[in-house]
Amino acid sequence: MRFAFHMIACLLLACVAQPAQAKDTRASEDVWQALRAGRAVAVMRHALAPGTGDPPGFWLDDCATQRNLSAEGRAQARRVGAALRANGIAAAMVKSSAWCRARDTASELGLGPVETEPSLNSFFGESSRAPAQMAALRAAIAALPRDRPAVLVTHQVVVTALSGIYPQSGEMVVLARDGLAVLGRIPVP
Repeated sequence: MRFAFHMIACLLLACVAQPAQAKDTRASEDVWQALRAGRAVAVMRHALAPGTGDPPGFWLDDCATQRNLSAEGRAQARRVGAALRANGIAAAMVKSSAWCRARDTASELGLGPVETEPSLNSFFGESSRAPAQMAALRAAIAALPRDRPAVLVTHQVVVTALSGIYPQSGEMVVLARDGLAVLGRIPVP
């Protein structure tokens, strides 16, 4: 009986999962088109920086005191930049958190100059800052020029607070500029 139930559950999951995969594949080009046309913004979690949080007493202006990108993290960021270029985004407006791992990710994308945006800063361990910071980030996104693609490099807590999605290191969540609805996700290639 237990085996039969397990088999039925697996078959149902397989049937349900099949259409979702096809839908995601079709949506992918729509997501890229929205980014190219300036109708969407890519919000990216910084690339791989092993560990959690930062060491006690870290300083934003001293990368040696922070958790930083690993060699694989730098390679991830370059692969994401290559994927953006392969999908028609050779240059973009790139904004970043002040943390070194986010700024380094943004630079490694190779899409143009990087500007620091305070509303992209981490509030890990200080969740009471989230509501005001998310309001500031929504306003900053609304004020972005729409004449070119935009990539915002930030931290997991910011991406999750903005989108409800817990992204992997280096993953992009693509949001519609109008209303910030989630249009899709772009994993690290």
